[in-house]
Amino acid sequence: MNDRTGVAATVAVAAGALIATGYQVSNPATAQAAPDGAAPAIPGLPIEISNGLDQLNKFTESLTAAPEAATPEAAPVAGPELPALPPEITNGIEQLNKLGQDFAAQFAPRAPVVRPVNGAITSGYGARWGAMHSGLDFADAIGTPIASVSNGVVIEAGPASGFGLWVRVKQDDGTTAVYGHVNDITTFVGKRVTAGETIATVGNRGYSTGPHLHLEIWHPSGVKLNPANWLTTHGVKLGLGAANA
Repeated sequence: MNDRTGVAATVAVAAGALIATGYQVSNPATAQAAPDGAAPAIPGLPIEISNGLDQLNKFTESLTAAPEAATPEAAPVAGPELPALPPEITNGIEQLNKLGQDFAAQFAPRAPVVRPVNGAITSGYGARWGAMHSGLDFADAIGTPIASVSNGVVIEAGPASGFGLWVRVKQDDGTTAVYGHVNDITTFVGKRVTAGETIATVGNRGYSTGPHLHLEIWHPSGVKLNPANWLTTHGVKLGLGAANA
């Protein structure tokens, strides 16, 4: 095989692998080998991939069709470096790579999210007593372990105005989980925690009308999200009542 034909084959195989990988990740139900070694059908490719394939086909055809002067056989030596591909081809391959990575990211398993305590929800997110209540309240006994709702890093653990004591965890998705009115803190700043790991216990400190956990979820921009919506979106079952307010 000459250099030009080798380049053509390399480009074609690389493109085929990228397309097959992206399609199989995004369509796991159809990612099966075709009988008798035939290539599987890939319907409905995105327009970016179709355009990229057209460019690659034209390029490989030009390589295999171009005549070359005959050269004598040489003893086996280290393989020659492949010639640089035209920018439109390398750009096309990069786009195909990115599309495959995007497909994989869409179907990658998400980090687990759990309920912080098992206690009943007594107050939801929204207006309350003439002011905005920015969290979700879980009633439970003093000393009940509080679980980190998701994976993240502890960024604050100690006194907090209104809450008495709190713990704040910067979660892997960029949000911050706030645990208020805690009785005891069982973690420390800088510690990496996982979903379900105990970080504190339920208390009645600060401005509180009874033992409970006050949970808030802050968007990276600082906006306080509805914790009930955030938890249920991540598959956590909250039950009836104020959780769905």
